[in-house]
Amino acid sequence: MAHTPQAKKRIRRNLRRQEINKARRSRIRTFIKKVEAAIEGGDREAAEQALRAAEPEIRRGVSKGVLHRNTASRKVSRLARKVNLLKA
Repeated sequence: MAHTPQAKKRIRRNLRRQEINKARRSRIRTFIKKVEAAIEGGDREAAEQALRAAEPEIRRGVSKGVLHRNTASRKVSRLARKVNLLKA
């Protein structure tokens, strides 16, 4: 258990940040699922729109420290590749 005022404050701050980061991660996952659902449905136009909406959200997760830069790039790249395969 924390004894110093600083340690107690860190615990409070960490819990607040945890909630914010959890919500942000959930939001990112939702955007990714929308893209994957459009891909599954075979709707190229909807998939492209969903990808255009998801990419900035994923990049925002990087800037906020929720995702690693390479993880975000990998996710965007894989989604874009799947969307492009629908065109073929």
